[in-house]
Amino acid sequence: MLLLAACKSATPEPTSAPAAASNLPFGAASCAPNCTYEDMVLCYPQLGAESDWRTANSASFKETADQLGVKLIFSDAQQKQENQISAMRSCIQQEVNVIALPPVVETGWDAVLQEAQDANIPVIVVDRSVTADPSMYATHIGSDMVLEGKRAAAEFNRLLPNGGNILELSGTTGSGAAVGRAEGFRADLNSNITILDSQTGNFTRAEGKPVMEAFLKKYEGQIDGVFFHNDDMAIGAVEAIKAAGIQPGELVMVSVDGTRGGFQLMIDGWLQADVECNPLLGPQVMELGLNLMNGQPIVKEALTDEQTYYPDQAEELLPSRKY
Repeated sequence: MLLLAACKSATPEPTSAPAAASNLPFGAASCAPNCTYEDMVLCYPQLGAESDWRTANSASFKETADQLGVKLIFSDAQQKQENQISAMRSCIQQEVNVIALPPVVETGWDAVLQEAQDANIPVIVVDRSVTADPSMYATHIGSDMVLEGKRAAAEFNRLLPNGGNILELSGTTGSGAAVGRAEGFRADLNSNITILDSQTGNFTRAEGKPVMEAFLKKYEGQIDGVFFHNDDMAIGAVEAIKAAGIQPGELVMVSVDGTRGGFQLMIDGWLQADVECNPLLGPQVMELGLNLMNGQPIVKEALTDEQTYYPDQAEELLPSRKY
C-alpha cells in the first residue's frame, strides 16, 4: 500500500490541468484558443436611454449579439451609477466571460473593477472613460471626446471670426463625454469668443429645453451662438429658441453626435455643423471580447474614426444614416 501511494504521488496528471489553466492570459476562457462567438456571455449594463444616440448604441449591441450568437445580458441603469455597479456584480456572480461597461460618470469604479479582475472577468470600457488605473480594465473603445470638443471649437472659430458670446449646454456632470468635450472645446476656442455660461442638460431633450429657456431670458440680446454636447439637447433647445421668435441662422449653433435628429436640424437651418460620435460599437466590442476569451493581445485604446458634417451634406446623407 505504501508503494501504491508513492506511485500515485509521483504521477503528474493531477497537476497538469491546473498548471495549464494558470498559464492562460487574464480573461481567457476555458475554450481558448478556439472560442467562438457562440461561447461568449457578454454583460452590458447600459447606462440608460437618455438620447437617440444611446438608443442606437443599445440596438447595436442587441442586433450584433443576435447575428453572432452571443448571449447578451443587458440592463438599463437609468443613468444611475449604483444601478450599473449592481448589474456588474450580478454579472460577476453569473460568471460571464466579458463585461462591457459604458460608465455614466468617470469616477467611483475601482471597487467593482477589482471584483471583476479577481473573478478573471475582463472589462471593456465603452464610449465614455473612467479615471481608474488602466491596469484595472482590459481596454477602452469609443470616441476621442477631447478631439470632439476641439472640432466643435474649430467650427466656432470659423463661423465667428470676429468673436462673440456663446453658451454651452453640457452633458451629464462628471461623465467622460462632458469632461472631454468641455476640455477640448476650451483648449482650442479663440480668445475673442466668450463662453457666457455653461449648464448641464444631462444629454436629454427634456432638460435641454428649460436650460435654453433660462439662457434666453438671462442673456437676452447678448447671444451669438450655442455649443451643444449632443443632438438631443440641441433638439430640445431649438424648441425654446423657436418659441422666443429667433429664426434659423440667427445664432451660430454646433452640436455633437451626428444623429438623424441632428442632420434634420442642419437641413432646417438651425445647426451649422454636427461633430460625429459613432454609437454603433457592438461589432467592435464583441470582436475585442472574443480576442480576450481566446487569450489574444488587444490594443489598450481603440478609437473610432469620425468626422464633422455640414448642412450641404445633410439632405443627401440623412436617408442612409443608421442612427
